[in-house]
Amino acid sequence: MRTVITGGAGFIGSHLCERLLARGDVVLCVDNLITGALENIEELRKNDRFQFIRHDISHPLEIDGPVDNVLHFASLASPVDYLRHPIQTLKVGSLGTHNTLGLAKVKDARFLLASTSEVYGDPQVHPQREDYWGHVNCVGVRGCYDESKRFAEAIAMAYLRTHEVNTSIVRIFNTYGPRMRLDDGRVLPNFMGQALRGEPLTVYGDGSQTRSFCYVDDLVEGIVRLLESGCHEPVNLGNPSEITILQFAEEILALVGGKSKVEFRPLPQDDPKVRQPEIAKARSLLGWQPRIDRHEGLKRTLAYFQRRVAQSARS
Repeated sequence: MRTVITGGAGFIGSHLCERLLARGDVVLCVDNLITGALENIEELRKNDRFQFIRHDISHPLEIDGPVDNVLHFASLASPVDYLRHPIQTLKVGSLGTHNTLGLAKVKDARFLLASTSEVYGDPQVHPQREDYWGHVNCVGVRGCYDESKRFAEAIAMAYLRTHEVNTSIVRIFNTYGPRMRLDDGRVLPNFMGQALRGEPLTVYGDGSQTRSFCYVDDLVEGIVRLLESGCHEPVNLGNPSEITILQFAEEILALVGGKSKVEFRPLPQDDPKVRQPEIAKARSLLGWQPRIDRHEGLKRTLAYFQRRVAQSARS
């Protein structure tokens, strides 16, 4: 297989590149490095079947030779990033999806879109199933990300129906693990970085909002199974084990140790109050469910962040 992965130098993208190389694919990693990092793919670049292409997928991309799979994972997925770069976020979700679908159409390739649980917005249905249409503020500060992904899903389905492009859509719920950035802005890097530096853990609102955290290896397994399936409709991938943010802060403090306290701050606009995937579809269609529980995943992730915090302190 010859596989193109946009956003391949990012957190999830780099793990996906690694997994597909391991199964024997030739992998073309496309990234403009706005949030991705070359260090995420440093070991992969030693592999003759891996090629890095620095490119902004908001602009058309030409690839010589055959392509079997196109996986569109380029996006600014952290609130810190998409609030800083709202137009780039909208472009990569719209123009970038259009360009990658066009590539898949020309090459007669399988196409997989990385969508997000944020298409459900601040949900009024819990847990979130794939047939729920969502509750999104399209003109709010988070709209640049939420609506770019909702558009991406719509155009993927249009290419399926109009051009018969073999498309799939994965709706990714909160995922964590090695290669997340310390300054990512999402809750796990924030909490682990703060705890390891002895700083207060910042909890927004009263901490009663919930999230469901999936370890990256489990997510990648689900993505590969979806890629190999014939499923075209959106599929949730995430860990349905739900926890409040305050409980999560307490878990991180117990794991890391130290004397950090919790510091409460105002809840950001349109921040979802609940988030939990219904994964019956993934279980039935893909035979998939998470295998790594949160305690084990957090232990693996802590070792990575300990190294990153130490490196940051030395620089």
